[in-house]
Amino acid sequence: MFKIKNNKIYMTRGDTLKCKINITGPDGEEYIPAEGDTILFAVKKTSADVDCLFTVDIPYDTCILHIKPEDTKNLDFGTYKYDISITLNNGDVHTFIEVTDLVLTEEIG
Repeated sequence: MFKIKNNKIYMTRGDTLKCKINITGPDGEEYIPAEGDTILFAVKKTSADVDCLFTVDIPYDTCILHIKPEDTKNLDFGTYKYDISITLNNGDVHTFIEVTDLVLTEEIG
């Protein structure tokens, strides 16, 4: 299972997470991605790290974030950092969920 509170994600290591991502512009209005836009979920151990531990491309037409078991099963339990950005089809990049926590909790088997 997973829980999301104030964009902080809690999930059991090695589980599946599927959730709808909402994109809100600076004016508070929902942005509907267009063909050619790319949305990226990126995870690091700390925000200062250079390399991502894993990334997930989020389809522009569904905005469904899908973290697969293999994305987290080999990571240590604990807190990681993630953000979500969109690259518009004109090349502009906007991080719409700024650095926040991804907490991987223990599993038995």
